[in-house]
Amino acid sequence: MPIVTTTEMFKKAYDNRYAIGAFNVNNMEIIQGITEAHKEENAPLILQVSAGARKYAKHNYLIKLVEAAIIETDLPIALHLDHGADFDICKSCIDGGFSSVMIDGSHFPFDENIALTKKVVDYAHSKGVVVEGELGQLAGIEDDVNVEKHSYTDPAQVQEFVEKTGVDSLAIAIGTSHGAYKFKPGQKPELKFDILEEVSERLPGFPIVLHGASSVIPEFVEKVNKYGGSMPDAIGIPEDMLRQAAKGAVCKINIDSDLRLAMTAAIREHMSLNPSDFDPRLYLGPARQAIKEMVQRKIVNVLGCSGKA
Repeated sequence: MPIVTTTEMFKKAYDNRYAIGAFNVNNMEIIQGITEAHKEENAPLILQVSAGARKYAKHNYLIKLVEAAIIETDLPIALHLDHGADFDICKSCIDGGFSSVMIDGSHFPFDENIALTKKVVDYAHSKGVVVEGELGQLAGIEDDVNVEKHSYTDPAQVQEFVEKTGVDSLAIAIGTSHGAYKFKPGQKPELKFDILEEVSERLPGFPIVLHGASSVIPEFVEKVNKYGGSMPDAIGIPEDMLRQAAKGAVCKINIDSDLRLAMTAAIREHMSLNPSDFDPRLYLGPARQAIKEMVQRKIVNVLGCSGKA
C-alpha cells in the first residue's frame, strides 16, 4: 500500500463524526510508537513533519521510515508537511513523496495569503497532492512557529478563501495554542465553538483542522518534574473539548507536545532509576511504549477513530 492522501480519510471522518490524529514525527521510535497504536486500534493515521523535523532527521530517512511503517501495519497513512513556510519547501516535499502539505500564509494579509496558498494548490494538485491552508493564528511556540497572541479566524472570510485558493482542508484558530504552555496560570482553557459552528455552516461538508491540540497530559508533566524537569505551568486543551470538536466539522487534530512529553517523561524516569544504563535501546524502548499508550488514549478518548481504518 502506498502513502495515501487525506481526501477519502476526511470524507469518512466528516460523515461519521470523528477526527484523524496528525502526529508530528522526528525519529524511528516516535513513528513506531504511533503506528503500533494505530495498528492495534485499526485507526487511520496522518504522520506529519515540520520543517525542523525534516532538517533534523533528513527527508529521505523520514520517507523510508513511513514506508516501513506502512509495510509493518498495512494501514492507510498520509504523510503531511506541517506549517510549510513558503512555496519552495512545499514543492520540495511534494516532489519528494509527501501526499499532503500545509502552506501557512496566516501571518500575511488576507489577499497575500490567498495568492500564496493558490500557488501551492495549483502545483500540488497537478501532482496529485492535497493542500491545507490556514486562516487565523494560534498563540504559542513550537519549532519555527512563534506567535504572541491569538488571531481568531473570521468566519466571514472562510468561504472566499476556500473558493479562491482551492484548498482541500482549512486550519482555523478557535483557542488552541502551540506548545506546552498554552495558557497563563489560572487562565481557563476555552475553545470558541461558536466560531467553529459558523465556519462549518459556511463550509458545509468541508474538513476543518485544529493545530496546537495537545492536552499536556498531567501525569506526564508530573513525571517530567519528578525526575528533574521544571514545567509547573504547563496547561493544555481538555480532552472533552477536543472530542466535542471531533464530533463536529473537525476532521484533523494535530498532536505534538503530548508526544514529546510522553517520550521525555519515560526517558527521564528510566535514566533516573537506572543511571548506569548507556544502551539507547534500554531507555528508547520505554519511550516508544509510552508514546504508543498515549496515542491509543487519544484514538479512543479524543479522536473516536478506532476501527475506522
